[in-house]
Amino acid sequence: MALHSRTTILSLPANATPAIEIVDLSLWYGKFQALHDVDLVIRSGIVTAMIGPSGCGKSTLLRSCNRINERLGYVTTTGTIKVLGHNIYDEEASRMQVRRQVGMVFQRPNPLPLSIRDNVLFGHRLHAVRRSSRADEEGMVEQALREVLLWDRVKDRLDRKATALSLEEQQKLCIARLLPTKPSVLLMDEPCSALDPEATSAVEDLIWDLRGNYSILIVTHNMAQARRASDECVFMLMGHVVEHTATERMFVAPKKQETSDYIEGRFG
Repeated sequence: MALHSRTTILSLPANATPAIEIVDLSLWYGKFQALHDVDLVIRSGIVTAMIGPSGCGKSTLLRSCNRINERLGYVTTTGTIKVLGHNIYDEEASRMQVRRQVGMVFQRPNPLPLSIRDNVLFGHRLHAVRRSSRADEEGMVEQALREVLLWDRVKDRLDRKATALSLEEQQKLCIARLLPTKPSVLLMDEPCSALDPEATSAVEDLIWDLRGNYSILIVTHNMAQARRASDECVFMLMGHVVEHTATERMFVAPKKQETSDYIEGRFG
């Protein structure tokens, strides 16, 4: 892995609207409270990693940012989540539009049992007001696959089933599937957990390359990955945000004892 590439500093406007702004967020699964009064600001155009032991609320918080938790009828949420300044829990907010703006990548690649081309176009066709021309669709496919560094590998087999790709290629394709709808934010829930070390390195490099064009929030249990592939890091414990700071600062000089204990392997 080219570790030197991880040192690139992005020049971002100081007054840029946050990608995600969470205020006083609490969430219950039935009677169990999974998130407690979470306040968190995710800056635009960077990679932010969320770390913490299993069951601390990382994935719950991530899924709250595109309202996917609402599929469970026993979930109750209070507080506010804004994406680029818009409250996604406002009564007038459309879940369909929220998920167009905020893409989601899961732990295990989940390509549809369709062709590579149809996988890339699936979200666009779902959200489009009118059908695009064949030429426009072909352009979208090429652009999305180029962004995830897959085009040269698959350009001659776009009509083949996506499920025949390697796991690394499938995960990259799942990211490419989000791009034609032009999301602003990409949420990634342990996107490398099913991959071998070489494929993990390739996906980490891709995530790093996408920053700047997209704001990326990633959940990971891999401390080395969080340190390699993020600009800022959030440490969560028992449904609370304990610490949020620049990644290098968190791993070198954390402010909280709980953060230090977790990073050094004393629990979790």
